[in-house]
Amino acid sequence: MQMQKMGTGDGREVLPETSTETYGADRKAFSGPLNKRGTRKSARFNIPDDVGSSSGSTRSRNNEDYVEITLDVGDDSVAVHSVKTAGGGDMEDPELTLLARGLEKRGSLGTSVVRNASSRIKQVSEELRKLTSFSRKPVGGRYDRTKSGAVPALQGLKFISKANSAAAWAALEKRFDELTKETNGLLPRASFGECIGMNKDSKEFAGELFDALSRRRNIQGDLINKGQLKEFWDQISDQSFDTRLQTFFDMVDKDADGRVSEEEVREIISLSASANKLSNIQKQADEYAALIMEELDPDNLGYIMIESLETLLLQAPAQSARGDSKALSMMLSTNLRNENYRNPLERGYDHMKYFIQDNWQRIWVLAVWIGICAGLFTYKYIQYKNRAAYDVMGACVSVAKGGAETLKFNMALILLPVCRNTITWLRNKTKLGVVVPFDDNLNFHKVIAFGITIGVGLHAISHLACDFPRLLAATEEEYEPMEQYFGEQPTSYWWFVKGVEGWTGITMVVLMAIAFTLATPWLRRGKLNLPKPLKKLTGFNAFWYTHHLFIIVYGMLIVHGIKLYLTKEWYKKTTWMYLAVPILLYACERLTRALRSSVKPVSILKVAVYPGNVLALHMSKPAGFKYKSGQYMFVNCKAVSPFEWHPFSITSAPGDDYLSVHIRTLGDWTRQLKTVFSQVCLPPANGKSGLLRADNQGDNLDFPRVLIDGPYGAPAQDYKKYDVVLLVGLGIGATPMISILKDIVNNMKTKQEEEEALENGVNSSVPPPSPLSKKSDFKTTRAYFYWVTREQGSFDWFKGVMNEVAETDHDNVIEMHNYCTSVYEEGDARSALITMLQSLNHAKNGVDVVSGTRVKSHFAKPNWRSVYKRIAVTHSGQRVGVFYCGAPALVPELKQLASDFSHKTPTKFDFHKENF
Repeated sequence: MQMQKMGTGDGREVLPETSTETYGADRKAFSGPLNKRGTRKSARFNIPDDVGSSSGSTRSRNNEDYVEITLDVGDDSVAVHSVKTAGGGDMEDPELTLLARGLEKRGSLGTSVVRNASSRIKQVSEELRKLTSFSRKPVGGRYDRTKSGAVPALQGLKFISKANSAAAWAALEKRFDELTKETNGLLPRASFGECIGMNKDSKEFAGELFDALSRRRNIQGDLINKGQLKEFWDQISDQSFDTRLQTFFDMVDKDADGRVSEEEVREIISLSASANKLSNIQKQADEYAALIMEELDPDNLGYIMIESLETLLLQAPAQSARGDSKALSMMLSTNLRNENYRNPLERGYDHMKYFIQDNWQRIWVLAVWIGICAGLFTYKYIQYKNRAAYDVMGACVSVAKGGAETLKFNMALILLPVCRNTITWLRNKTKLGVVVPFDDNLNFHKVIAFGITIGVGLHAISHLACDFPRLLAATEEEYEPMEQYFGEQPTSYWWFVKGVEGWTGITMVVLMAIAFTLATPWLRRGKLNLPKPLKKLTGFNAFWYTHHLFIIVYGMLIVHGIKLYLTKEWYKKTTWMYLAVPILLYACERLTRALRSSVKPVSILKVAVYPGNVLALHMSKPAGFKYKSGQYMFVNCKAVSPFEWHPFSITSAPGDDYLSVHIRTLGDWTRQLKTVFSQVCLPPANGKSGLLRADNQGDNLDFPRVLIDGPYGAPAQDYKKYDVVLLVGLGIGATPMISILKDIVNNMKTKQEEEEALENGVNSSVPPPSPLSKKSDFKTTRAYFYWVTREQGSFDWFKGVMNEVAETDHDNVIEMHNYCTSVYEEGDARSALITMLQSLNHAKNGVDVVSGTRVKSHFAKPNWRSVYKRIAVTHSGQRVGVFYCGAPALVPELKQLASDFSHKTPTKFDFHKENF
């Protein structure tokens, strides 16, 4: 580099106003005035296509390829004045800005080393070149140091979910006033999280944030006033990523020395794990802190520089869904159009058309049922209108008899939806499933119960409030035609009530009212906050026992139907005719269940009690016990109750040599069952807390006797009819989906074995193909599994299955997504370190730190609309089976999305849900 000295009147020497140097292929131009204090130099750098671009597109060689960085160069330091494009606009690329800011930390060059501004600028340019080069290279060949981390990082490290606005500050100010009423306007550290809007689970995290903000301002003590709170708020609500990044680092670097020790890393890991309810990570904080130190402190200095942690945090890859975003955008703009511009008649017509398309099976069944009920009511009404009783009792007797006729029909019909063996046989062996919605059997059972309520109301009210009073008030002449039915004219209302017809009818009404009331979801699930004495009268046990009052009710109904006032001929007493076939069918059902469960006993092979109050039972498979994935069976344990049978989804696959169920403690019976088996289980040898196991093969333990009854049909068993399936499990609702995943894996293994046998040549030593491979109805070529759970420990339930799928599925047939809703969404400062740790551990060990499996976990709740969008784009024109099992709260959203995308995109979604 050649420099020409120029003299000045005051004896100073300055550099020429412009100097140009060429280093290799990079051209750099520096310009600016120079004085004793320093100089301001501008540098133009040719930025490669993969640096400083968030779009990933290739740019042409023009001024857009250059970035101008203006540096304030002092005697022993260099500061970044601005970063602009060659056109003079502000540079908004976050990664390049961070790289440039790094020069301030690396630009402190002693005067003994750097003697003039030119050499300092040269040193800075070399630093920048190294930084850009570093940003393009994976560290140790493990991590992708590309621009991909910068864009999500700009939306990350948020300490609050609300934007900095006057309304947000006003709400915070109001909370401050409420919290400081008794502290003279001073907010204590313990209330800081509540004041800024963090929940109780983040109390410790909020406390550390308070300390970091206080250290920055040299505030001593644990109390702040409103003015100081405003300063805190301005910083944590700042939308600048640099500000949020600095705040986060202040929390990590507690001694503010620019270095992070292993102890500081351990503390922030433990803090983040606590805020996100990740107990397993909290217990392994030492191990994960050592992992971070190993990656960022390869020289074993005992600390890591804050810049290294910054880069790693920035580059933590965001978990993104697969799919063509361009195709997705086109689909949205073309097919998912806004319907507001259409007139109400067109929109109403479309909604009606879509409703009929989605519910035609239910519509025709309900239409036939309503038609039969209306026909029976009309027939009886007209019949009694032409009889002598009508002259005395009027229309009331016709209404009463019409209601009684519908009541007899519905009391017979209500038994059919609960004949589970019959329904399972019909859906498996016949084609009726195409037109009859067997999956809605329990819903239809409830609809019929509503019809019974109406029939009872019409019949009982008409008799008690109208017919009987009119008979008592009738004159001798009016009553004379009634003597053949009632005998002498009654003189009191009690005469009607004490008769067989009266007390049987009233007793039936009372018993049905009790059974119907305790069957409501609020009481059956114990959701109402009732006094303790009344609380014992609700719950599943109360529902189960009171529902079996139907035995008494049917007996009284037959007696009531024989002792009729107005009908004396036996062949006109039709109650027993209505009930004969359904009661016989139901009796055969119960007899079949009893014989099957006693003839085919099972022995307990293994028991596991998992975190989250889940009991897993592995049982021997009885001979001839055949089932499909997605089906369920009933379980009985006499040690808990000899009479109660409870349904549970089968979690083993049809190809397994055992049966398994996973039972979560949600009520009285399941709680007692877990207690009974927990007393037999022993702590595992590995010493894991909260997990008990027992193996009957080696421990010779005396397990309680268990009976099973089944299998029974369920919606999920039809998954094989679809090429593509979307399986959604909420909490313990993942159980039927696990069986489906295992079944798909077994089919993949069978297919691989057959292909290997064909390659090697089939001979007598090769076993015949598995029966699974002969099932022509197996069409599934792609499965998406979404499991949403609240607790980290839930992933232990099916850890083995998920790992088996990940190891076996070489063709990516199954795509698994685990969501842990206790972890704050990606972008929240409370989960930032968890995200970084997750990426580190999965890259090094192939294990997810949240689930403990090979499947990486997502945070917070899924965006279901995005899930449907991606599947609709990927499988355009195909029919997708959506199967959901879990709490009913999610059903409306998933069902509506399935309908929307089916009607507005070429992809068709068939929604199915479990009833439990």
